[in-house]
Amino acid sequence: MAEVTLRKLNKRFDGFHAVKDVDLDIRDREFVVLVGPSGCGKTTTLRMIAGLEAVSDGEIRIDDSVVNEVPPMDRDIAMVFQNYALYPHMSVAANMAFGLKMRKFERSEIDQRIRRAAGILGIESLLDRKPRQLSGGQRQRVALGRAIVRDPKVFLFDEPLSNLDAKLRVQMRVELKKLHERLAVTSVYVTHDQVEAMTLGDRVVVMKDGVVQQVGEPLTLYNNPANRFVAGFIGSPAMNFADVTLRESNGRMAAEADGLRIELPPELAARARAHTGAKAILGIRPENIHVATAGDAPEHCFDAGIEVVEQLGSEILLDTRVGPALFVASIEPTLQVRPHDKLRLALRPERLHLFDAQSEQAI
Repeated sequence: MAEVTLRKLNKRFDGFHAVKDVDLDIRDREFVVLVGPSGCGKTTTLRMIAGLEAVSDGEIRIDDSVVNEVPPMDRDIAMVFQNYALYPHMSVAANMAFGLKMRKFERSEIDQRIRRAAGILGIESLLDRKPRQLSGGQRQRVALGRAIVRDPKVFLFDEPLSNLDAKLRVQMRVELKKLHERLAVTSVYVTHDQVEAMTLGDRVVVMKDGVVQQVGEPLTLYNNPANRFVAGFIGSPAMNFADVTLRESNGRMAAEADGLRIELPPELAARARAHTGAKAILGIRPENIHVATAGDAPEHCFDAGIEVVEQLGSEILLDTRVGPALFVASIEPTLQVRPHDKLRLALRPERLHLFDAQSEQAI
C-alpha cells in the first residue's frame, strides 16, 4: 500500500496557472475525493499524480519516493477513466489482461488475477463479450477490473460515473464504496458531483480556481465550512445566503437586513462581536428552516413570501423571498402551500453560519 504526498504542487499552461501550491497528505488505504466546479484544477492534479501531466513546480511522493520524473507505467498506479477507454476489438478478459501482458506476467498469473477481479465485480459471465455488447454499468465494471488486476499501490479515478444514468450512478457509488472497503487500496477520486464526494470520501478536498479551499471529512465540511464557497458548494439544496449587518443591542448580537432580524446564539455572537457594525453574510441550510410554531422564539423567526413550490414527495422545497434575499426552505410534504402565499418561518439558530463580507472566510 502507499501514502501520496503533494507539496507546493503547481501546473501552468502557457501562462495560465491551473493548479496553485497544492499541499496534500493522502494516508495509506485512504479514499480521498477531489471535488469542485469545472476548471478548478482537480483533474489536472490527478493527471500529475498519474504522470500524464508534467509538474511545473512542487513535488509528488508515493511512499518515500519522489515520482516527478518517473514515467506513468513505473509509478505502480492504476487509473480508471471517464470514458472507460476499453479496446473495442478485444474481449472483456483480453482488456483486463492487456496491461499484465505488457509487463510480461505469466499466463497462469494473468488468468488467476482476472478470475479474482471478475469475482469481486460480478462479471464472470461477461469475460468473452466485446465492449459493444455491454451496458454502461458493465463497461464501467470492466474498467474497474482492468485496474484491480494490476494490484497497484494507488487507484486514480477520473469522474468514472459521469457517463452513467442517475439510477446507475447511485448503484455504482455503493459498489465503489464496497470495493474500496474490500481492497483497502489508497485511492484518489475526482468528481464535480458533491453528492459523490460526500458519500464516497474518507476525506474531501474542495478546490476552486486551482486552490484548495478546505480539506476534511465530509461532515466537517458540511457542518463547519471554512468559507462561503465551501458552504455553498457542499450540500444539496445549497446553503441560503443573505447580506446582513451585525449589530449589538442590550448585550445581544443580531444579524439584520431588510425584512430580516435574527438574534445570534451565544457562541456565534461571541465570534461576531469583533465585527459589530460591519457587513457580513448570513448562511443557513434549507433543512434548518421550518414553518414557525408557538414554541419558536420570535428572534429566530421571519416572514417570507412563497415564489415557487417544489413537490419532491419526501419533502417540499419552498423558494421564498425574504426582503431582497431568496431563501429555500425544506418543509414537511403534508403542508398545503401555494405560490404567493405568505408564511412565517423559523430557523435553528445553532445551525447559523456567518462569513466575512470581504474575505468570505467563516467568522
